[in-house]
Amino acid sequence: MFLSRLDYWIIGVSFGAMFLLGVAASRLARKSLANYFLGGRNLPWGLLGVTGMSGWLDLTGTMIITSFLYLMGPRGLYIEFRGGAVLSLSFLLAFANKWVRRSGCMTLAEWNTYRFGTDASAEGIRFITAMLGIIMNVTSLSFLVRGATLFMGMIFPVDPVMLSMGVILFASIYTVIAGFYGVVLTDLLQGTIYIFGSIIISVIAWHHVPSGAALAAAARTATGNAQWAALLPAWHVTVPKGYEAYHDLVMASLFYLARSLVGGFGSSSSLALAARNPREASMLCVIQGATIMFRWPLMISFAIMGILLVSRVLPDRAVVAGAAEAIHEAEPQLGDNNWPAYTSRISHHPETAPPVLVERLSTILGPRWATLLPIVSFRGTVNPELILPVVVLNDLTPGFRGLIIVALLSALMGALATSLNGTSALFVRDIYQNFVRKRAGNGELITAAYVSSGVFVTISFILGLRATSMNEIWVWYVMGLSAGSLGPSLLRLYWWRANAWGLSCGISCGIAAAISQRALWPAMPEPVQLVTMAAISFTATIVGSLLTPPTPELIVRRFYETTKPMGFWRKYKSALPPLEQAAISREHRNDLATLVCSLASQICLFMLPMQFMVRNWRGFFGLLPVFLSGCAGLYFFWWKNLPSLDEKVPDFVDKAPVHTLEELQSAE
Repeated sequence: MFLSRLDYWIIGVSFGAMFLLGVAASRLARKSLANYFLGGRNLPWGLLGVTGMSGWLDLTGTMIITSFLYLMGPRGLYIEFRGGAVLSLSFLLAFANKWVRRSGCMTLAEWNTYRFGTDASAEGIRFITAMLGIIMNVTSLSFLVRGATLFMGMIFPVDPVMLSMGVILFASIYTVIAGFYGVVLTDLLQGTIYIFGSIIISVIAWHHVPSGAALAAAARTATGNAQWAALLPAWHVTVPKGYEAYHDLVMASLFYLARSLVGGFGSSSSLALAARNPREASMLCVIQGATIMFRWPLMISFAIMGILLVSRVLPDRAVVAGAAEAIHEAEPQLGDNNWPAYTSRISHHPETAPPVLVERLSTILGPRWATLLPIVSFRGTVNPELILPVVVLNDLTPGFRGLIIVALLSALMGALATSLNGTSALFVRDIYQNFVRKRAGNGELITAAYVSSGVFVTISFILGLRATSMNEIWVWYVMGLSAGSLGPSLLRLYWWRANAWGLSCGISCGIAAAISQRALWPAMPEPVQLVTMAAISFTATIVGSLLTPPTPELIVRRFYETTKPMGFWRKYKSALPPLEQAAISREHRNDLATLVCSLASQICLFMLPMQFMVRNWRGFFGLLPVFLSGCAGLYFFWWKNLPSLDEKVPDFVDKAPVHTLEELQSAE
């Protein structure tokens, strides 16, 4: 039995509290669709910021980033420029959130009616955008499912698939019945638990390390990396089989940074739509950044403890290879995707394995073979994706172990709740209400949310179980699926001539290419995936826009005058009074300066606690002035120039958006 009775009590009480919060919030959620999906747009920006933080604190992502920190030290952050470092947060803070909130819409797909009107082409892009959002959210949910099954299988002595299904069903139920209110309240509880757990595990890891030199020596033994604690990326780093794409760290980091910067300019957040005004839509990003910072000391602490554990009990890599070989000989039919389930099962239930295999594993790995076996990968190396749960089982005492498990499961359920609420909103508002049942009542729409949520969770579960690794899903999500929508997401904001037909072409071609690549060329290198999908989406968007009539002048002009985006909008900007033109130019300069300062301070904010934890004082004090300079820049360029509380924005929560050309002409 790996967990104590105290651990189970802590887990049970925490789950009960989450469920009671969901039930308590259900009465508020059912009052209206606005309440169900946006919390009535009456929630404090600080609370929304905590919700946004919880949406990024997923269990699977935590396990994957911990694996890179285990392999590379703090420099694993540079690999996570691809998504885990959430660089898009800086774009949301600088300008993207306020642009989105100025629309007054309920969903990002509905935003297209604000940008393109309500003719057939605009309705088409609204449908396609909703479908894109659903596909991306379902993929994200499958990513969560994969991590959940791996984690559950190691921690609990029951079938990991069934247990993961139970936890996800539990989170889905309280999300569905409580809507956005439930998401916010449970995220507040889960975020608090996560931060508390982060502090505890950081203190434990700090006391595990006798000195920086001792940690460096242990890292060299466990990973072969002689510069594990370094701050700056190296041209080449030591990586195990399956991670060869990250061997050239500088090139990989620059590639991921470029991808995040390009994609960041097209960032949008549905959370901004729940803010009370554009000012608070920007301000909530500060809370998101400050709270998500706690993720990095948590993950580097698990990486440190994992390195010390592996260097202590598995210093000889041949031992790990020997354990994998023993399993291959006993069970030659095992594949990569069902390997974790098998090793987890025989760890908890040795009686289900051939006695000869159990004896060999005990001889090879020692008396603690049951808690160490899951770390043995299919390839005969240490599986870095499972470092986190192995540390939880081997290095934490009862009570603390239960608390950390609750924190990690809270991260899983918080991310799942946020994704599920957003997916359901897209289906109900943009597909069911807009195309299927325009006159559907509040009760019917919320029932549709219940049913659709169940369907999406089921699909995600099936996809997650079929993946061979967490990294496999994430790479395709970022380099394939997301890249396939880069063209439309950027051009709709920065080019006045982009129209609904063009965006429909760009999204359809980009996503079709991404799905085809996944089915026909799954081993395509990441840079090739990104460049190919992005090129297809940009080309299709531009060609589709130029071959079809432009969006009516009045609709485009209204969009520009209310949103005030930067980019290729000269014909609309020049029509404004000179003072207003100057104000918009000044806002754009401040926004870009804010972006630079925010990116610098955000990266330093994540790296500083890791440099502290690994005792790299030179790196820590070298970064500190950069961080403080970035914060000073944010004060002058961002805080002092936030939108006014009196800024008026349209509100289309309780009715369909009024953007028809005829109505705009009559308003003229």
